Amino acid sequence: MMNQTCIIGRLVREPEVKELEDGKKVSNITLAVPRSYKNENGEYETDFIDCTLWGGVADRTAEYCRKGDLVGVKGRLQTNNYENEKGEKRKITEVIAEKLTFLSSNREILEKEGVNKTKEEDLEV
Repeated sequence: MMNQTCIIGRLVREPEVKELEDGKKVSNITLAVPRSYKNENGEYETDFIDCTLWGGVADRTAEYCRKGDLVGVKGRLQTNNYENEKGEKRKITEVIAEKLTFLSSNREILEKEGVNKTKEEDLEV
């Protein structure tokens, strides 16, 4: 069996890293991914895909990426069940990132840090 997905999209907000009680670092990002076809009104719709990044991938994404940057995420889909405040059962599906590729990043930050802009910057878990 296989559970793998690759997504290319734009960050909808600034990435932020949180440190958990056990010391692990995590970042939750959302990618805006336009659909490849138009709806009945002749407009392209957009899907918003939630992704979870861990450790060094989370750190470097928060350091080098900004809202609107184009990134590629390779990972696996994970579904979690939970109850909301009203006691209603809910389900969320997200991508657990194994690798993130910077496809376009904030040029000033990259140049300041000495990262070569002409290459894709790959990060793996």
